[in-house]
Amino acid sequence: MSASTRASSAAATQVLFDAPGPKGRRRILLLSVLSSLVILALIAGGLWQFAKNDQLDPNKWVVYLRADYLAFLGRGLVGTLQVTAVAAVVAFPFGLLLSLARLSRFTALSAAAATWIEFFRGIPMLLVVYAFLLALPAFGVTFPRFWMLVIPMILVSSATTAEVFRAGIKAVDRGQHEAAAAIGLSRRDSLVHVILPQAVRLVLPSLILALVTLLKDSTLGYVVSFNELQFQGKTMVSITRYLVQTYVVVSVIYIVLNFLLTRIALALDARMKARATAG
Repeated sequence: MSASTRASSAAATQVLFDAPGPKGRRRILLLSVLSSLVILALIAGGLWQFAKNDQLDPNKWVVYLRADYLAFLGRGLVGTLQVTAVAAVVAFPFGLLLSLARLSRFTALSAAAATWIEFFRGIPMLLVVYAFLLALPAFGVTFPRFWMLVIPMILVSSATTAEVFRAGIKAVDRGQHEAAAAIGLSRRDSLVHVILPQAVRLVLPSLILALVTLLKDSTLGYVVSFNELQFQGKTMVSITRYLVQTYVVVSVIYIVLNFLLTRIALALDARMKARATAG
């Protein structure tokens, strides 16, 4: 990664967080070392307990190499990716619209957007899922299981990403607004062609985190019995009786997914920054 790219990434991160000073960096380093030692101790303790209770027996792990078991978990993985992709495709543009509405000069529109954002930012997604599972059917409103999971993900994620977009828009230098006005661009054209492209680049790291959060939120599919990865793991436990092994395998899949998502998004971020610099 080039120095300019690292500088751009640092600037983007500072949109939402203040850079720590020397004392803050030393404190972060100390806490990081202590946290790492605690985590290593917990992992060692866990492995010792697993070995003591015969959970590391190879016969209890090789079953997850069977084609039928892999296919079973694969169906859950496909379900997880589907709900995450659909939720992100709808929630992120919706969040952008909400942020624009909140920044609007029309008081009623701004107040309505602020109310929506604060409501869904403050309510746990699990409660929204239960509302679609239990409350709405009482009034005759029902959805397929897929949408009972995806719609709550969209509602909650759109509220949080709206604030991410708003922070990005407000972080664009005021001079960019003035320069756009100076060349005769209308407020709408200035927003679409000058401000939003820069704001999106600034908040891209935060959108990556939002995407990872959506992937984790998809595990609530077990509430509505949707066949995502977590639910498939739960079902597999009832088949194999191997609780530890199943959830370790499922956790490893989630970690690999999150890692790949982050790497892909960072590569996209670097490409966009390179294009902006070249342009």
